[in-house]
Amino acid sequence: MSSFYATLSRMKYIERWALMRSSRSESLSEHCLDVAMIAHALCLIGNKRYGKNLNAEKAALIGIYHDASEIITGDMPTPVKYANSEIRDAYKDVEAKAEKRLVHMLPSDLQEDYLGIFQGDGSEEDTYMRHLVKAADKISALIKCIEEVDAGNPEFRTAKVSTEKVVDEMCKKYPEVKTFCEEFLPDYGNTLDELLSAH
Repeated sequence: MSSFYATLSRMKYIERWALMRSSRSESLSEHCLDVAMIAHALCLIGNKRYGKNLNAEKAALIGIYHDASEIITGDMPTPVKYANSEIRDAYKDVEAKAEKRLVHMLPSDLQEDYLGIFQGDGSEEDTYMRHLVKAADKISALIKCIEEVDAGNPEFRTAKVSTEKVVDEMCKKYPEVKTFCEEFLPDYGNTLDELLSAH
């Protein structure tokens, strides 16, 4: 008996943006799907346009599981998580312990595969790919901010500005992020009719 997958299924009950009044709530499951799709796209862009050799499918998997520890820890709001280096480091430690706890729910013959998803192998390619997953995480947060502000919710104005700054910095470091933001980000917030009539 293993409770790993049943535990992961509870991601749908974890609500993000706990300190904010949202016009529509966002579950951890929704967020992780968005991050997985964007991370996959960033790696494909890197491979096709910038000569990289990134594992896009693995990036999508990392995106799916990147916040799985929050089933145990809950969603720590960004302003709290990054208030200072001491809190940030302590939270990283709590996150790592929560991930190990999840992995140990698995049968022993599956644990190594999931450790590879959660921890990485330390190679240059894997490290770069994980930076792109982190960028996908920030892009997903920016998309949520855009949607909330477009829905007339002023609660997300400040978060939108601060998240845009973070994504802009990532655009300077990672050409894949810049390309995604230029080519794909502008359509977020459009209606379905607008999206379908554009092509």
